[in-house]
Amino acid sequence: MCCDYRTLNKITVKNKYPIQLVADCFDRLSQANYFTKIDLRSGYWQVRIKEGDEAKTTVVTRYSMDFWMSFVVHLDDIVIYSRTLAEHVEHLRQVLARLREYELYVKVSKCSFAQEIISFLGHIVERGRIRMDSKKIQAIEEWKPPSDVYDLRSFLALAIGFL
Repeated sequence: MCCDYRTLNKITVKNKYPIQLVADCFDRLSQANYFTKIDLRSGYWQVRIKEGDEAKTTVVTRYSMDFWMSFVVHLDDIVIYSRTLAEHVEHLRQVLARLREYELYVKVSKCSFAQEIISFLGHIVERGRIRMDSKKIQAIEEWKPPSDVYDLRSFLALAIGFL
């Protein structure tokens, strides 16, 4: 199946909320002493669509099947960071109040509160130090040498994610 989104692309607002560069996120996180990770429960399904725009996220095939589609990618994790524990408690209170206001729900079992070290985007983050998570690089270390172009492309696709 191939979808032609040219008409939709013409009216799509580009970069209304640009995603921050990972390096900028890590730079800010490295200045903090306390971290809280909040995972939104079923984050993919909590994305609200402006009333009247539902049709723009649907694909209609010649078989008349509709598929709901979303273009949000891994934006369901929140990291709160602070220099002091008192600041951290206040920051956490503010974030939880905002989540409640917009009826966004967290999965408490996947959250970690007021930590001094966290894992985030394949890295270990702590005060003044960011390093790659050894669990994440294990796949690269154990990768068998590529035997053909397809294997090489697969390896490069994996490895480029760590740059």
